[in-house]
Amino acid sequence: MYFPLSCHTHYSLLEGLNKPNQIADRIEKLGLQGCAMTDISSLAGSVNFVKAMNQRNLKPILGCKIFVSGEQGDSTLTLIAKNLQGWKSLIKITSESNTPENFNKKPKLTLEQISELNDGNIIAMSGHIGSELSKIIFDYDFLNDEAPFHAESYEEAKCYIDKDWLQNTVDLVEQYKNVFGEDNFFIEIQLQDQIKKPSQRVVAEGLRYVAKKTGISPLAINDSRYCEKSDADDHRVLICNLLRTTLPEIKSKISNLNSKKSIHTSFFKSNSYHIPSIDDMQSFHTEEELANTIKVSEMCESYNILREPILPEFQCPNNEDVDEYLRSLCRKGWAEKIKGIIPEEKQGRYVDRVNSELEVLQNAGLSSYFLIVADIIDNIRSSGWLPGPGRGSAAGCLVSYLIGITSIDPIKYELIFERFYNAGRNTGGRVSMPDIDIDVPVSKRDEIIDYIKEKYGVSQVAQMITFQTMMGRSAMKDVLRTYGDISFEEMNRITENIPDKADIAEDLQEMMQETGESSIIRWSLENKPEKFRDWCYIDDDGSLQGRLAKRFEQAIRLEGTKRTQSKHAAGVIISPQPMSEICPMILDSTTKKLVAGLEMQDMEDIGMIKFDVLGVAMLDKIMGVQSILKEGEIND
Repeated sequence: MYFPLSCHTHYSLLEGLNKPNQIADRIEKLGLQGCAMTDISSLAGSVNFVKAMNQRNLKPILGCKIFVSGEQGDSTLTLIAKNLQGWKSLIKITSESNTPENFNKKPKLTLEQISELNDGNIIAMSGHIGSELSKIIFDYDFLNDEAPFHAESYEEAKCYIDKDWLQNTVDLVEQYKNVFGEDNFFIEIQLQDQIKKPSQRVVAEGLRYVAKKTGISPLAINDSRYCEKSDADDHRVLICNLLRTTLPEIKSKISNLNSKKSIHTSFFKSNSYHIPSIDDMQSFHTEEELANTIKVSEMCESYNILREPILPEFQCPNNEDVDEYLRSLCRKGWAEKIKGIIPEEKQGRYVDRVNSELEVLQNAGLSSYFLIVADIIDNIRSSGWLPGPGRGSAAGCLVSYLIGITSIDPIKYELIFERFYNAGRNTGGRVSMPDIDIDVPVSKRDEIIDYIKEKYGVSQVAQMITFQTMMGRSAMKDVLRTYGDISFEEMNRITENIPDKADIAEDLQEMMQETGESSIIRWSLENKPEKFRDWCYIDDDGSLQGRLAKRFEQAIRLEGTKRTQSKHAAGVIISPQPMSEICPMILDSTTKKLVAGLEMQDMEDIGMIKFDVLGVAMLDKIMGVQSILKEGEIND
């Protein structure tokens, strides 16, 4: 048996292909016990990975590949968490690598920094090609152009071996043992690409010898960037996008011995970066190397990073109970907005409605949520700025109206509370969070977020990450560009009739319900066949046919793949404890500040509460008009 310990998801951003659920399907299909997710400098896929593995009763192990600064430049180490405390240490390590002080083109740390953050609950794997151990096997002078790693034969690769390689590798292994502990450090042996990448065989032979000499256990590792061998072509599309090049250009550079530096040549020369079967691994690994993967998996405890949402504590005046304080604000709002304004004969409906809403909200433990939102909006008003009147389903909540979150009387306009929040959503012991959008002037958004940080603590408030994905039109263009044989004009003719996701959202949802999958490109072929007939069409049996059918199929498979990351436009997380203790943080390249490194839904899944503070330009314009009118009154 063996346990895959190096699987990359699409959260590796153009270096990994598959989504977590696809990886879980592959592991289940192979009859394996589970696998480890080790994305490059990222823990962003952790929540989705854990959920996908749990659904199939497979064991998830969380880790990542990190960059380590050293004498020979940047190298890689793979770290995985042994237990929940190890997961927290991994969060600290990845977050620290993303600080402005450590981020230089990419997140990285020195081995000394990792040592300071490690508490003994992390397992480290040496890495293979690209690791510091592999680099010091070869003469450093040759590494400037990566010559050893581009050797055309085993004999050529051996010519680059450094005369002091053994002592240097043994010394480095001793450093790793001191940092991680002898029992927590393993030497990776990778052989999946030894024929087309002869340097891999040289490194493997050297590391096997070092493992015996130092007593460090060797591991059978396959650097898996996609699920199956047939996925290799799709992965190459991603790599071409990463390198901003085309397949013809890559092939030309590979054939030119003087132009190989910094090219991911292995991914273009080999289909071996999949999740292999047991038989595949047994063909080129020893029983010991395979058995050690099981040993590592058993060293990793089963733990759960998912938890119920935990609201930050709202400090009520005079330490008043949050439920009672919310009722008192409703009474105040009643006096201002209902009493003397709504005819008495109609007030009974308001009384029943507010009591009913408060019962639902307080039973769900949501009083603090409403008080926090109301406080933010009250601060906006007291600062002389203009908040939005409320939109979406939140306008159907009478409590929101009474405490000043919205400016719309939901009963007057026959708006339904249950559309906003229904106690029936709280199933399986899990409380579903409401969603209230806080619309604010664009020019004041940063100041409003600063207020939130000041009130709840800088370490406990953060904005959050979002990902741009390859959607219908962009996926199609990315595929066509990769092959380099379609003109820009023809590419535009092909893609101009592929709609945006928002325009066909309901149709896509229906497609998902009927087939379990949704595709903007497939929808386009089904609903606008005449627009694409010159290139692709759907046959009677549902298959794609035509001159570019293979390209369309590939683009459909790539839809939804993560490609870049950025800061979410509205999401703000308020945590009851320091963010860095429970959530990986990443550096926002624009602001040079740390933001939460998990997506919106994932943040809620680990217990964090999201507040939407959305900048609306129209509010700035209205404030400008108000200012002009006010100046006119003064002048008059």
